[in-house]
Amino acid sequence: MKVTVFIISLLYLGTLPNILHGARIKDISDFGGVRINNLIGYGLIVGLDGTGDDTGTEFTVQTLVSMLDRMGITVNKKDVEISNVAAVILTANLPPFAKVGTTVDVLVSSLGDAESLQGGTLLYTPLRGADGNVYVMAQGAVSIGGFQAGGASGSEVQKNHPTVGRVIGGGMVEREVPFIFRKNREITICLHNADFTTSSKLSKIINEEWKEKIAYSCDAGSVNIKIPEEYNDRIVDFVAELEILDVPMDSVAKVVLNERTGTIVMGENVRIDTIALSHGNLNIVIKEDKDVNQPLPFSGGQTVVTPESEVIAEEEKGGLVIVSSGVTINEVVKALNAIGVSPRDLITIFQVIKASGALRAELEII
Repeated sequence: MKVTVFIISLLYLGTLPNILHGARIKDISDFGGVRINNLIGYGLIVGLDGTGDDTGTEFTVQTLVSMLDRMGITVNKKDVEISNVAAVILTANLPPFAKVGTTVDVLVSSLGDAESLQGGTLLYTPLRGADGNVYVMAQGAVSIGGFQAGGASGSEVQKNHPTVGRVIGGGMVEREVPFIFRKNREITICLHNADFTTSSKLSKIINEEWKEKIAYSCDAGSVNIKIPEEYNDRIVDFVAELEILDVPMDSVAKVVLNERTGTIVMGENVRIDTIALSHGNLNIVIKEDKDVNQPLPFSGGQTVVTPESEVIAEEEKGGLVIVSSGVTINEVVKALNAIGVSPRDLITIFQVIKASGALRAELEII
């Protein structure tokens, strides 16, 4: 049985010469300082159809009583029923350059023992940043993207996760993150995947494009760029021209294995030294049967059922395959497919090859 291996490769079946393909700067990096900001808040969802927190959820009761008290309504805590109310934690991402009045999506997650947030409405809730300031106010109908329904017998049908929902566009930006991009005289490009070769090529391409030395590589993950004089008042235009430049990509040779799903991803630069590879599968079959023993007539004995087990172990003999040194990823896959391994067997094979020191690549197991 042949195994299908997912290959990230710039080669067409290993027949074309090894060339580096370019990627736009905007696709492989971020600009320093341009980032999202995480926000968090605590609030209440009301209007649930008996699927809210249980009465014993003390913090939900306290929150509801405190809210009613601020609205001028005095209630006895012991008289409060919260089956239609759920306490939730709110999270949101404030995008870069977000202005006052723009909206963001808000994720709500049950904090107590609510069964479902379906049909609920989030009450007016502030979301704060790491500095403690309020940046977003959230309110609106909650969508869980699914449902939960059950009967009196205890059977139920559920789609998606009913205790987590989203308020689409329910967060209103009330405060901007102070960041004035146009006043910068130097910007930094931060690579998503740090690599010295890519960083060096990036700075060279930028210098060749503007015909002056305005970019220099700081390390494997960042490149500093001085704003040219003619762009002092047009930094946004400069960045727009900069981010569409193509840069030849380079990366380390890596094999990524997912043991849970049996998925294997290999880069095009993966090579192995000359090895002799043999693989055999051990199949174990356990067969259970029952033997019924009847007593003789008029003997006064009892019928006895005796279990019988049959265990058969068979080992498939695999041939010895020679894999030459420095072969391409296409040839590696062909050689492994030749001995008919499964994805999970292939994971074990790669681990053994790495342990032998013959694999010229990083081995990452997730």
